[in-house]
Amino acid sequence: MSRRPIGFAAEAGPVLDEIATTAGGRDITRGFVDSLPLLPSQDRLLRGRGGGDYLLYEEILRDDQVATALQQRRRAVVSYEWEVAAGGPAAADLEAAEFLRETLKSIRWDAVTDRMLYGVFYGFAVAECLWARDGDRVVLEAVKVRKQRRFRFAPDGSLRLRTMQAPQGEVLPEKKFWAFSCGADNDDEPYGLGLAHWVYWPVFFKRNGVKFWLIFLEKFGAPTALGRYQPNATEPDKARLLEALRAIQTDAGIILPHGMEIELIEAARSGTVDYAALVDRMDASISKVIVGQTMTVDPGSSRAQAEVHLAVRQDIVKADADLVCESFNRGPAHWLTEWNFPAAAMPQVWRKVEVPADLKALAERDKTIVDMGFRPSLRYVQETYGGDWVEAQRPAAPGGAPQFAEAAQGGAVDGYVDQLEQASAEVLDGLGDRVRQLVAEADSVEQLRDRLLEVYGKMDPASLADLMQRALAAAELAGRFEASKNAG
Repeated sequence: MSRRPIGFAAEAGPVLDEIATTAGGRDITRGFVDSLPLLPSQDRLLRGRGGGDYLLYEEILRDDQVATALQQRRRAVVSYEWEVAAGGPAAADLEAAEFLRETLKSIRWDAVTDRMLYGVFYGFAVAECLWARDGDRVVLEAVKVRKQRRFRFAPDGSLRLRTMQAPQGEVLPEKKFWAFSCGADNDDEPYGLGLAHWVYWPVFFKRNGVKFWLIFLEKFGAPTALGRYQPNATEPDKARLLEALRAIQTDAGIILPHGMEIELIEAARSGTVDYAALVDRMDASISKVIVGQTMTVDPGSSRAQAEVHLAVRQDIVKADADLVCESFNRGPAHWLTEWNFPAAAMPQVWRKVEVPADLKALAERDKTIVDMGFRPSLRYVQETYGGDWVEAQRPAAPGGAPQFAEAAQGGAVDGYVDQLEQASAEVLDGLGDRVRQLVAEADSVEQLRDRLLEVYGKMDPASLADLMQRALAAAELAGRFEASKNAG
């Protein structure tokens, strides 16, 4: 029995229609929402504690730890340089890329990116593109990031603008608003799910902990006064005692009727470690949610741990940069190119989020590879270490001998030996004939000895030294050549 893959019709091939759509009541988690003007968010925390109003999450931004961590995350993205890559090598492709590059400069792309990154906190971001005409071209004069509270999504996923005249949302023109969402675990939620959802409770517990901490400090610094009155005290007596208790906080001295007592109830707790630990724990939770770790926001225990935590944050920074750039490339950048350069391949803007290489470690690694017998190319050196490099000339061996590294083949060694023989012939030319003549003419061994010393004494010492250096070089080349053959 043959099985047919799910999603393929019997005869006509793959099914092209969307099956798990959220329209028409097919989303069992929402029910029938097609009749609603606006689609409610599935964020239960936002609906339950904020009535669906993002003002709930705006209040979280007042927390110092949230503001610090979120600012660090945003500024880390915009600190990297951006570049525009042409879609192809054609002239139209390059012109479209240059046009987009100049556009991004004019709209202050770093500032736009910084504000759009708040979408990571709320779950989605919306910006309005202000188009204008410049001759026969459409230009982007500005990109204005708008508040999330002003927008909602319709059941069909389209964006709506809530106004006083249309609280249920106005239909917006196409190719006018740039929006993206993030954080949700599915594509059925156009609102996304922002970091605010996860830091809400840590901020809530922290604020309440600080409130009780301040109450404790107040009681510790100014203990509560307790007044005691006699059983037969009248109401005026009780009132005078209460006034005396109130005067304790402001007056240097007080008087009491005879028979009444006042004592101070001091804080029984011996420290503030419980409240401080709670605040620190909540701050650590906030840092983990927003920047993925704690040591780039709070003090760490070691440099090694801080470097590991920085690497974690680096991954988040790159993801944020790609999120904004990719959504802009699919939206305004695509529209601009489509209107002005319809024949050009689409240019794209990206952040150059690269971790700087440890050049010292790379140099040590490359030196090890060179010691193994390999040599890096000039192109590799330039791409790895940067700068303008030229290949250095190796110093020649004594007497103009070829370099040892080039003696990997037998032909180089043989040629060097031939050079040595020619040089020795020039130095020792005629020496053998002269010695034989002296032997024939000498009357005694002592006479031959003296005349040989005279002959050698007239020879050039520098020429002999040069000849000996060449001979030693030839011997070393021959040895290396034989060793390389044996190793092969």
